[in-house]
Amino acid sequence: MFSVSEIKLRLAILLVLATLQNASSHGEQPLSRISIRKATFALHELAYIQASPTVLGLRGENTEWVTLEFGSTNPSVDDWIGVFSPANFSASTCPEENPRVYPPFLCSAPIKFQYANYSTPEYKDTGKGFLKLQLINQRSDFSFVLFSGGLLNPKVVAVSNHVAFSNPDAPVYPRLAQGKEWNEMTVTWTSGYGINEAEPFVEWGPRGESMRSPAVTQTVDRNSLCGAPARTVGWRDPGFIHTSFLKELWPNREYMYKLGHRLFNGTYIWSQTYHFRASPYPGQNSLQRVVIFGDMGKDEADGSNEYNNFQRGSLNTTKQLIQDLKNIDIVFHIGDICYANGYLSQWDQFTAQIEPIASTVPYMIASGNHERDWPGTGSFYENMDSGGECGVLAENMFYVPTETRAKFWYSTDYGMFHFCIADTEHDWREGTEQYKFIEHCLASVDRQKQPWLIFLAHRVLGYSSCISYAEEGSFEEPMGRESLQKLWQKYKVDIALYGHVHNYERTCPIYQNICTNEEKHYYKGSLNGTIHVVAGGAGASLSTFTTLQTKWSIFKDYDHGFVKLTAFDHSNLLFEYKKSRDGQVYDSFKISRDYRDISACTVDSCPSTTLAS
Repeated sequence: MFSVSEIKLRLAILLVLATLQNASSHGEQPLSRISIRKATFALHELAYIQASPTVLGLRGENTEWVTLEFGSTNPSVDDWIGVFSPANFSASTCPEENPRVYPPFLCSAPIKFQYANYSTPEYKDTGKGFLKLQLINQRSDFSFVLFSGGLLNPKVVAVSNHVAFSNPDAPVYPRLAQGKEWNEMTVTWTSGYGINEAEPFVEWGPRGESMRSPAVTQTVDRNSLCGAPARTVGWRDPGFIHTSFLKELWPNREYMYKLGHRLFNGTYIWSQTYHFRASPYPGQNSLQRVVIFGDMGKDEADGSNEYNNFQRGSLNTTKQLIQDLKNIDIVFHIGDICYANGYLSQWDQFTAQIEPIASTVPYMIASGNHERDWPGTGSFYENMDSGGECGVLAENMFYVPTETRAKFWYSTDYGMFHFCIADTEHDWREGTEQYKFIEHCLASVDRQKQPWLIFLAHRVLGYSSCISYAEEGSFEEPMGRESLQKLWQKYKVDIALYGHVHNYERTCPIYQNICTNEEKHYYKGSLNGTIHVVAGGAGASLSTFTTLQTKWSIFKDYDHGFVKLTAFDHSNLLFEYKKSRDGQVYDSFKISRDYRDISACTVDSCPSTTLAS
């Protein structure tokens, strides 16, 4: 038997362990907390919910606020409001899975939800409330439902009128990306128009000129996905996804563009006009600015669907990038894109959130566990982090210049930068197809023209002081750097950046756990190793550091933020870490060197013998 003091001590230890687990957890997708299949019909003639205005986007807007007024004769703090789209959400829209089983009353999760007392704390006493919610154009109409019984035992108390955008099928949320050639830009967008209804294209050109480039069209159906909730309660028709390839661009020239659909009756549907600046040619000596981060996720300006404290970081990061957009040339979001986790409506909401960024500069992504992981689908990890998406949504919603989209590794050039982007959801170890790609990517760069060689991946293949890695004793993803560190050293990778761990950390230039340079903020000449950076704090709930002190860790920050690289010329690079809450620089270093410093031999970077010797 334990004494009272021993019992208290054990309980305290369990509480601390639970706190640590929660601190390092991604949390659950908020929509997954709703037991939607248990919903029952409990309409009350005196309960009501009314939405206004009923028609949105009359001036072409794709984002609008609606006001809800609602009331109940038996109010409770557990009452909540779900937003459904399409507006007809009853069992009649459910796929027939088993003809012998009567379908549930509801089979589709709402696209967002909020508690009835969110804006009206007195709702429990008065039974009357109001709520403002932000809607985006998502190819269908909307209705709003007042539920009692909380999230676990939902009862439909009242259903609103329908609300819709003036053209729900309109082309929306363009996403730019680098093409397979340096002078090619791709434009991907979403609409409600299939190829049997309209011809999609981009009208584009320098100011005063225009041409049209056709777009390819694809979509995703339930059968392309791998499991629940993506194939069940999280399913929502993702619409049609179009990609156009704008080729033979002049370097650095500014182009205007707009999305178009020519209906078969001769009518044209247009988006607003956007602009972008074409990439510099590989090796061009000019000012070039790159932003890199992972794990941003999405959140709602109206406070709905609060996802484990994601909102503050995600929206702040987005806001800072928009405010500084004139000083950003390209963005890399290295995995864990929107944490839809099988609730497909969230992809629309994410692309709407980043539209001001992605419509103006290339928005390149990498594959993360929350996009790809699913058992039995070829994922390196047999986890269920993607919610049944198994990479399909990420591979279709965004363009990346891969050879095969299911193998999400690729290279891309931006002026003096050469980027090698790995896919940590597939095997990267020596002898694999991806390992061969990584070596070829690193070996093929001309360092006279592109001195800044950057390696990007989602999971930490380098070094991290995250508590979970420290407890494993690896300070890395298991088997992370064992095969790759000799490649980084041989080809003299300057910086390797990762997401997955939701904080910021920078190492010294390092090789095989040993700092190769004692400088911390101004590197002159050869680094003799690679600087490893964790930049996974763009929005998701933060990850705890271990209390162990490692010699290779130079700077840590338990906060939301992102990284910016500025190449001034072939010899000078500035690295900055900025916090999302204020956009200020909290860590930085400079590299100054000549080509001879790159070509000089260091440990394991040159053959031990040559023909001359």
